[in-house]
Amino acid sequence: MIEVGAVLVSEELIQEYFVCNLNQCKGACCVEGDSGAPLDREELAILNEIYPKVKPFMTAKGIATIEETGTHVIDMDGDLTTPCVDGNKECAYVTWENGITKCAIELAYQRGLIHWRKPISCHLYPIRITKYPEFDVLHYDRWHICRDACSFGRELKVPVYSFLKEPLIRKYGEDWYHELVEATKLPEQ
Repeated sequence: MIEVGAVLVSEELIQEYFVCNLNQCKGACCVEGDSGAPLDREELAILNEIYPKVKPFMTAKGIATIEETGTHVIDMDGDLTTPCVDGNKECAYVTWENGITKCAIELAYQRGLIHWRKPISCHLYPIRITKYPEFDVLHYDRWHICRDACSFGRELKVPVYSFLKEPLIRKYGEDWYHELVEATKLPEQ
């Protein structure tokens, strides 16, 4: 682990490679798994506020799910997450474009309708955060559906931390990111 401020960073984020390859995986991380995307408590009010502007980009099933359960749920582990269609299928905020999943929240953001890109857990994936009262721990979540992203990252020589520069800065700030780069003694990409 590398300590950067009040954050412990797994060395795998420095040593492993990753670049999403949506043409291969089709965005499977938005449709597979046991529950929706993890949410921070601060994100709940944002989801409630932006839902009317995100709704036009959603599928009918996604809208029905939100109308029934709300913009967020508590999953079987007691964690705050995005709701899933039919309880355990795709995230309610998923839509499709040419057979590839897209995030309705991010589509509204890209069109300038909202100022929040998407849940930070989605933006940071495959980094997962374990929160403790005094510090966060960032670790690399390995999932078989991301095999193509790993090989694509190796091919392009892009480490996980570099691929996720923008969301890491969004979460911890630009100074923190530069401190991470300095702590790794690796070139910033």
